[in-house]
Amino acid sequence: MSASDKSWELAIGERELAGLTRGMEEAHQQTMPVMRAAASQLAEEIRASDAGRRRFLAGAGVAAAAAAFSFAGSGGGRSFAAAPRTPSAAGAPSPYTGDLKVVALAAALENQAVGAYGAALKAAGAGKLGKVPAAVATFAETAMGQHSAHAKAWNAVLTGAGRPAITGVPLSNQPATLKALGRAKDVGAVARLALALEDQAAQTYLFAAGNVSSPAGIRTAASIAPVEAMHAAILHFVLGEYPVPDAFLQTDRAAGPALLTV
Repeated sequence: MSASDKSWELAIGERELAGLTRGMEEAHQQTMPVMRAAASQLAEEIRASDAGRRRFLAGAGVAAAAAAFSFAGSGGGRSFAAAPRTPSAAGAPSPYTGDLKVVALAAALENQAVGAYGAALKAAGAGKLGKVPAAVATFAETAMGQHSAHAKAWNAVLTGAGRPAITGVPLSNQPATLKALGRAKDVGAVARLALALEDQAAQTYLFAAGNVSSPAGIRTAASIAPVEAMHAAILHFVLGEYPVPDAFLQTDRAAGPALLTV
């Protein structure tokens, strides 16, 4: 038996974990129609907002529009859709502004989780994590599939609004995440890292639900957040930590738009 086999054991029974995973998938499937409908409406809202702004620019002239945006940016009004484009890490203006910045961040976070679970499954297949219970692998595969579905929904909003999809992980914390994955020697270490990513995603969606301007954006984030929270709760069980619920989900670990590098 290797050292990694001795250092970590599944804290709950495999049958119990399998049951929790099935419940997680059922909840995910129940939220999908709501999530897709809200995401479609969000894309329509953004397209309508863009069309209205283009008509305004054409009718009022560039100088008047610039003055209006300056007024909004100085505190005379708050509109995510009219916010100026901020430079990306490469120095070019970002195609994601206002609520679309939050959508792009959400897509990137989902891609990050997909990549992390995928890397963990690959490492497990190569024998780098010691003995991996079958129920743990099933949970990872299920969670990865759910994150992939969420990423597709967010990217559909971006492409529906005429913006490029987020295909990679343009987040400033991605190098540190990959480094931590590379250092993991057992399932416990991977589960701890996955828990941090799940907590971040759930809290980001909660924060987004209270800060985006679009009702459809709020509904989209609110439909996904409970599933992310279920991922985190199950990982607490895997790690032997009873997931005592807070009266209110916190947002201190929520990712901000500044984490996005595009």
